[in-house]
Amino acid sequence: MAKKKLGTQTVKFKNPPSIIAGGTIVGPKEGEGPLRDYFDMILVDDTYGEKSWEKAESKMFQDAVNLALKKANLKISEIDYLLGGDLLNQIISANFAARQLNVPHFGLYGACSTMTEGLTLGAMLIDGGYADYIIAATSSHFSTAERQFRYPLEQGIQRPFTSQWTVTGAGATILASTGEGPYITHATTGKVVDLGMKDANNMGAAMAPAAADTIITHFKDTGFTIEDYDLIMTGDMGRVGRDILLELLYKEGYDIESKYKDCGIEIFDESQDVHSGGSGAACSAVVLNGWLLSQIQNGVYKKVLFMATGALLSPTSSQQGESIPGIAHAITISTTL
Repeated sequence: MAKKKLGTQTVKFKNPPSIIAGGTIVGPKEGEGPLRDYFDMILVDDTYGEKSWEKAESKMFQDAVNLALKKANLKISEIDYLLGGDLLNQIISANFAARQLNVPHFGLYGACSTMTEGLTLGAMLIDGGYADYIIAATSSHFSTAERQFRYPLEQGIQRPFTSQWTVTGAGATILASTGEGPYITHATTGKVVDLGMKDANNMGAAMAPAAADTIITHFKDTGFTIEDYDLIMTGDMGRVGRDILLELLYKEGYDIESKYKDCGIEIFDESQDVHSGGSGAACSAVVLNGWLLSQIQNGVYKKVLFMATGALLSPTSSQQGESIPGIAHAITISTTL
């Protein structure tokens, strides 16, 4: 019998892991945004001294892990598992970084939902007694994502206003079996939801139904209400996705607007011309490990529902006319048990 299972898709951890450190690196554009003061490192050049953007992204992933280790005063040899992923084919950013880090590694692909996918699985490993220290990490890069999923940058394609700007960056979180919090107390694993959106330049609309489904399921499974949370934060809905998400939830009787923020909206301001907002696997990762953890540690928020959201398309599926499946995984971060 699954003693820690709540409802249909949620688990309540008996031994909730503590978030003991987070590391962040972002690109120049992200470093010009409103959250600039919360990032550990801001790159001057998005090639990061490498010969390709892909190599730069993998280097960011590796260095975000090392930044988190330094904050936690840990060595990589003390880490039981790395759970990492990115947006590129065969998750090469995470895998090539793991090659250098020399640590047991689970490679994950959940598109932009990968950060909370990794944190959920990491929390399960610690709660189950299989690990004392876990690192969950993700990365993305505007230039690597554009040429894989859309068009070569040199082609100069005009972006529609529904499009989002892939965050250049990497974020890593260290979970521990002991610590003073904040803790991951619950996790709601999302289902793949697809309402038929096919526009690869409108990720927010494709992901919003999955985000709504996970939030509603979380409340039903746990018995929590909107009032139980100080903040409900999604990974990269963007402005278009936010409006759709709020409408879908409102129709089901959930009005979260007063408690709601989105990483993709917060990381850039409107003057930066990113259209609908930020996106990418690093979007939720750098906001979580930068701004959000800082706010929690300073007592601004005591209980947060944090949910990274992913659009599970590939270049092949888009070219073949497939619709875009969405997924969203949510975790409860609390300063108390």
